[in-house]
Amino acid sequence: QLQLVESGGGLVQPGGSLRLSCAVSGFTVDNYAIGWFRQAPGKEREGVSCISSRGGRTRYVDSVRGRFTISRDNAKNTVYLQMNSLKPEDTAVYYCAANPGSTWSCALSPRDYHYWGQGTQVVVSS
Repeated sequence: QLQLVESGGGLVQPGGSLRLSCAVSGFTVDNYAIGWFRQAPGKEREGVSCISSRGGRTRYVDSVRGRFTISRDNAKNTVYLQMNSLKPEDTAVYYCAANPGSTWSCALSPRDYHYWGQGTQVVVSS
């Protein structure tokens, strides 16, 4: 059974860092595009970053580029999101999601992803 489980969220002060993990079972991460998304209260879910299945190509939304880094550990079947220089506006529930297919690109639209984790809360506040 295909499953994604996020962890690593929590409360952090502005300027701090967190590393989110997306542990995958039922498939291998290098055969799927994996995306990170977030949803703040009252807002739509938005794509934050993604990594393609082939080549490990990455994409970032403009608001996090230079602060967040997505990476993949094939041996651990896990995808990470390193978040640095966090801001209050980064506060949201963060989700990882998987899109099957071996491609050289990935999408930041939630509609392109078929499988979702349950989410992990990130709060950036002093």
